Amino acid sequence: MPTPLTVIIPTLNESAQIAECVRHLTWSGEVIVSDGGSSDGTVAAARGAGARVIESAATTIAGQRNEAIAVAKHEWVYALDADERIGIELARELAAVVSSPRHEAYAVRRRNVYLGRTMRYAGWGTDWSVRLFRRERRFVERRVHEGLEPVTDVGRLQVPVEHVPYRDLTEHLDKLSRYAAWGAQDLWDGGRRAWVGDLLVRPPFTFFRTYVLQLGILEGWHGVVLCGLAAVSVFLKYARLWELQRRVDD
Repeated sequence: MPTPLTVIIPTLNESAQIAECVRHLTWSGEVIVSDGGSSDGTVAAARGAGARVIESAATTIAGQRNEAIAVAKHEWVYALDADERIGIELARELAAVVSSPRHEAYAVRRRNVYLGRTMRYAGWGTDWSVRLFRRERRFVERRVHEGLEPVTDVGRLQVPVEHVPYRDLTEHLDKLSRYAAWGAQDLWDGGRRAWVGDLLVRPPFTFFRTYVLQLGILEGWHGVVLCGLAAVSVFLKYARLWELQRRVDD
């Protein structure tokens, strides 16, 4: 019997992996893909794999998720990304939790895999996110690092979810640039403005924090690349913020 749980997945041009993602969810009572305007066959692939697809008009991932939550038929909802996989053990835990919940929401730890290596350090080994919740909850509207609205009673799932955020360096660099632009826009909308220290201090400190303080050094070459690109991402975000600022000043 399917678990009475709705799994929601926001997508934008995820044709390379959405079908596999959906096929891992045959145990769930409902799968909703909220698509943000894909042009690569994502919608057809998701439907072919058995998902219900809504074509969202939202401009953020949070908005796509919220539109899917609004039409979910089950009381409990799990927010999944296209680059995440729920294994058999986590599926069993989810079934047990929704049948006899003890909390209003649950956080799950992501088992992050970077270019073939399971990462334990650089901040990637303690990556918790609230993903299981009742359908009256909504995500806070932000372009980057969107999260569920605050919940005081949050439990923790024991089994992690598998997460492969980048298939290769090309995808990492593409996402890095896109998220830097989104992050800069979020800062701008919040009234933040760039100053020279953002470009000179924040990037090297990000590398020091992730590579030294968070022990990314123990990840070998994977740690060097990951922490280095984290610093680049910060630099690009504040460079983009400066660009927004310059346009207004000019």
